[in-house]
Amino acid sequence: MAKGAVVRTAVVCAAAAAAVGVAVVVSRRRRRRREAEDERKRKAAAVVEEVEQAFSTPTALLRGIADAMVEEMQRGLRADPHAPLKMLISYVDNLPTGDEHGLFYALDLGGTNFRVIRVQLGGREKRVVKQQYEEVSIPPHLMVGTSTELFDFIAAELEKFVGTEGEDFHLPDGRQRELGFTFSFPVHQTSISSGTLIKWTKGFSINGTVGEDVVAELSRAMERQGLDMKVIALVNDTVGTLAGGRYVDNDVAASVILGTGTNAAYVEHANMIPKWNGRLPRSGNMVINMEWGNFRSDKLPRSEYDKALDFESLNPGEQIYEKMISGMYLGEIVRRILLKLAHDASLFGDVVPPKLEQLFILRTPDMSAMHHDTSHDLKHLGAKLKDILGVPDTSLEARYITLHVCDLVAERGARLAAAGIYGILKKLGKDKLPNDFSQQRTVVAMDGGLYEHYKKFSSCLEATLTDLLGEEAASSVVVKMANDGSGIGAALLAASHSQYAA
Repeated sequence: MAKGAVVRTAVVCAAAAAAVGVAVVVSRRRRRRREAEDERKRKAAAVVEEVEQAFSTPTALLRGIADAMVEEMQRGLRADPHAPLKMLISYVDNLPTGDEHGLFYALDLGGTNFRVIRVQLGGREKRVVKQQYEEVSIPPHLMVGTSTELFDFIAAELEKFVGTEGEDFHLPDGRQRELGFTFSFPVHQTSISSGTLIKWTKGFSINGTVGEDVVAELSRAMERQGLDMKVIALVNDTVGTLAGGRYVDNDVAASVILGTGTNAAYVEHANMIPKWNGRLPRSGNMVINMEWGNFRSDKLPRSEYDKALDFESLNPGEQIYEKMISGMYLGEIVRRILLKLAHDASLFGDVVPPKLEQLFILRTPDMSAMHHDTSHDLKHLGAKLKDILGVPDTSLEARYITLHVCDLVAERGARLAAAGIYGILKKLGKDKLPNDFSQQRTVVAMDGGLYEHYKKFSSCLEATLTDLLGEEAASSVVVKMANDGSGIGAALLAASHSQYAA
């Protein structure tokens, strides 16, 4: 063989060997990548399976939670000092009937804004003839100032609002204007029109008001403004929702707010309230403000994510139920699960997105928007992850896992909320068809942005309640929105408890 041919053959062989070697290396790399990807998927599947089990709410569990709710309601009505449900007596014993006439005002103070409202009521035929309201922002410095400064500002805005009354509103000669005061802060109520502040929340920190009667504070401020107006009813937003719902529908027996926070109120027979010491009201009924966000029970399926959230919260050990079902917390629970998936299964790539570490960065409205994405590639969900968490590109798998996590968290919250409503219905004996087979309806008035806007949440809640009640009993129970109940409800309670009522 010629020398040149030998060289060419050697070169070819060397090249072939090198190619084989490269192919082997590439093959190994591919295999390692494939194995790593398979391992990542296995880890992701393991986390998801663990979450599915921890967030499972079988019907039998929900029935147990409802029974625990009834038990805690009874303890609270007995004034058991260790009961998580305080079952606060609202002193509202006359709910609106629709017969109310006249001009009434409401002041709704529950956060950084407050609303002033007026309604002209025309009795059973005309109902709400006209209503107007204005919303006012509270300057930040007044949220940490003095009680006098805050209430003087509120009274001044109320006086300006009264000055714009107009011809459509009529106050009979010789009558004082009457006001319902929705005050959504913790209060120890002592009558329909008095209550002492327990503590400020929601960013307020005002000296000199805790332990004082908030109605007296407002009344003195109105006097300083020269405003002749009497506070007739002091109510919280849930009781106001119940009153607003009853005005529209006489079968309303309970109200539930599912928004940033959550609470419930219902109409109890006065003789079923052992801690009631006064004379029984003429109506025989009393509205109870449950403060149900503080419900807790060993039956509640608290996961590692719930326990960590509670431990790191501003009020550990409190509002356990609220932290599992309300709008303040659902998005945060999703964030915590996604963070575990990012750490354990590299859901969003090899590096955990820094923003995913930030508490409460994922809000429930954003969770809802992701959950309601119906596009085939979940592009809207992907855009939310990019905008909120700073993940530029997410795999389709990561998006579908995120959607599934939203579904698990929302479904659990909705089903637990339904169990609470079922508990109230059981306490009232409204969980079964009436023995006389009458067509008596029981209506639950709902309010709050979570219930109103998160459609998958509200649909799941309603379906779960039907399941718990059974088809026959569910046919007599109605769950419906009562928009702005807390605002107009306070004015209606001022009307039903008017000093001029017959």
